[in-house]
Amino acid sequence: MKTVVITGSTRGLGRAMVPLFVKAGWQIAGCGRNEKKVAELSRQFPAPHLFQACDVSSESNVAAFCAAILKQFGPPDLVLNNAAIINPNAPLWETSAEDFSRIIDINIKGPAAMMRHLLPAMLKRGSGVIVNFSSGWGRCTAEDVAPYCATKYAIEGLSMATAQDTGGKVAVIPMNPGIIDTDMLRSTFGGSAGGFPDADDWAKRAVPFFIKLGPKDNGKQMTVPGG
Repeated sequence: MKTVVITGSTRGLGRAMVPLFVKAGWQIAGCGRNEKKVAELSRQFPAPHLFQACDVSSESNVAAFCAAILKQFGPPDLVLNNAAIINPNAPLWETSAEDFSRIIDINIKGPAAMMRHLLPAMLKRGSGVIVNFSSGWGRCTAEDVAPYCATKYAIEGLSMATAQDTGGKVAVIPMNPGIIDTDMLRSTFGGSAGGFPDADDWAKRAVPFFIKLGPKDNGKQMTVPGG
């Protein structure tokens, strides 16, 4: 069985992908901050799957989660660094230093920590794919979301530079998932978010697409089809 790691697996896009990977015959290592929702996932998708509470902004949390992954599964075949937050709509000067730091810690430091703890084992094996979720706002900008844009532009550069570091032995890809009706989008778009596909519809396109990614895609700026 192949192994996929999904951060932010308790809600939104991460949660929508879980049953589709299970159906495709993959074993899942998922994490989220909400312990109750993690427990619910563990009950619904028991062993061989692994779900663990983890705040990706915490280096020690990430280290413990990745150690559990490597112990149970060995190096994963696919890592989906999906966990992210967005700032409340506001210009930069009205965004508190605390809010700015929190979005940096989750959206940039989180994927970096996951790669730091998983890439050595993946490189030793010589294969695997890491997908770092970016955004359309990692390739263009909008008002009132400057901190979020900054983090997603950072993900693009972090991913493409790390792809050079791996030399293609492990593919590292910045991925724009597209515009999806999630709680995060509704926090920005309000009711107009309902005009976009929901997470379940998106996952039906995204999971088969992610499964097909490989060394040929290393370092490419990609977008989920239909996104």
